[in-house]
Amino acid sequence: MERCNDSSQGVSQQDELAGGSHGQKRDRDHNSKDGSEQTSSSSSSSGSSCAGDLGGELGVEVEQREQGASSCSPPNDPKQLPVSDTKLGRLTFDRMHTVLIDVHVFNTAADIQPQLGTDMWHSNFVKMPCSASSFMMKSKKKVLRWKVISKQLKGLASKKKEAIMKYNPKYKDRWKFDALSDFVTCIPKEENYFSTLLPKVAELALNLPQHVKKAIPLLQSGHAATITLSQVQISCLLANAFFCTFPHRNTSASNAEYHSYPSINFSSLFGDFSERKKEKLRAIMHYFNVVTETKPKGLVTFERRCVRDFPCWTSCEETLPKLHVTSKGSIENEGEGMLQVDFASSWIGGGVLGSGLVQEEILFLIHPELIVSRLFTEKLADNECLIITGSQKFSSYSGFRDSFEWAGPYEDLLERDEWARLKRKILAIDALNFKHAREQYCIGKITRELNKAFCGFKGHGDNDSDIATGKWGCGAFNGDPQLKALIQLMAAAKARRGLAFFTFGDEKLSDSLQKTYPLLVTEGITVGKLYRLLDDYCAVQHAQGVSHVDLFEFIRNTVRHSRSQL
Repeated sequence: MERCNDSSQGVSQQDELAGGSHGQKRDRDHNSKDGSEQTSSSSSSSGSSCAGDLGGELGVEVEQREQGASSCSPPNDPKQLPVSDTKLGRLTFDRMHTVLIDVHVFNTAADIQPQLGTDMWHSNFVKMPCSASSFMMKSKKKVLRWKVISKQLKGLASKKKEAIMKYNPKYKDRWKFDALSDFVTCIPKEENYFSTLLPKVAELALNLPQHVKKAIPLLQSGHAATITLSQVQISCLLANAFFCTFPHRNTSASNAEYHSYPSINFSSLFGDFSERKKEKLRAIMHYFNVVTETKPKGLVTFERRCVRDFPCWTSCEETLPKLHVTSKGSIENEGEGMLQVDFASSWIGGGVLGSGLVQEEILFLIHPELIVSRLFTEKLADNECLIITGSQKFSSYSGFRDSFEWAGPYEDLLERDEWARLKRKILAIDALNFKHAREQYCIGKITRELNKAFCGFKGHGDNDSDIATGKWGCGAFNGDPQLKALIQLMAAAKARRGLAFFTFGDEKLSDSLQKTYPLLVTEGITVGKLYRLLDDYCAVQHAQGVSHVDLFEFIRNTVRHSRSQL
């Protein structure tokens, strides 16, 4: 195995990170993107002695571990998202923060009204279906595409496919709608409200010009930027995605305008019926049922973070942060109030509009407002992440992958901050995809993952919430759970935040992490020292050839040996 060079700036991300570089293929391939990161999850609380213990301070008790305490040691209170003592101040916009609502009206009257602006048919902005610059050919004549869309959606009844094809004629023989049609016929009668719902969704889509009056900038690679929208604006955008109205977004060929963006039109969700897609559509339809009945009243912020300067990991003097480890519970439930890690694809949302159904896709289905990020977020680079603040949870669920089921409505009772955003912060960071697991055991790859995690974990001060995470980049991405746990601990230490680590039923990992962590703490092992230990471990793995050396055992033996030499 060839060793990589150390680089505190990381390494170039692999070309094939999440299932290919073409839109429809990307959606299909995310079915297997990082599968065993989470074996099972539910939006109802898991019964365990520690799932509810996140009300005490995060920490693993060293003495208890040495005395053979259970794998779920009593944690102490995790630091949740800042409460009333942290003031955001008035909502403002600047050249790096685009706000699509009228900030003056919001700040003075606490009302949400769209911000007036100009339509921008430009490569730096979302090209809107209602743009006066969006045309199509009809009967050899150039006509406004929105005029055709409006006519079809206003007359929408049972022929959804025919309506969509009227303004996407190029894809008449390529798009399939069997998943949508089979879904409508197979849903139980008491749950089948789609004949009345779909016209309401069409009306919501047609309200787009009334609710979004300002151009939406693209969150482009290499540029830190933020967008704040209202939940109503997001619902209109998603209704248009459902009816596949966004122009120039139906192909991801290498020469396509949006080839470096995820797909947004729902066409890939409508074809090739499967049980997975049926359950996805149940979640999506429930979202539309809620937002067409009652207008949501808040805002959501999407921040693309781009970090230029990373720590010199080998010389970091920080010691490890407080840690809570549990094999029970889930990030989205027991991690409520903390910074919740989305085990993301670099193509944000992964296979949510295809067949993918692992952690990221499930997160996007129970918080459908996250899907709109695919409209304007370019593929993430190695030094970038996406942070979403304020998304609403609409659905409960059970299972994972083929066992995933929509389990009914969820009533989101989270408080809102001063900007009317729900106090939920989700961090999307993409791990490297290793074709062969042994590829990760080189310091360059480890540095890249440290930098990626630090990019997302980096906070704004002493009042930052703790981080809820788990087996990031494991499963189909072949990440080593022990290595990924230490990487995230080191990044959290540098960011001065505590960590809640959910092993998703992996008792062995939970036990071994709780056995190793106290030793590192009592010996005062710094981030820099641990980084150098990982470099040594890579050399040992390289020397061992095909046999695997357990990372935690290597670290425990090395630390104890060093202590015995004193």
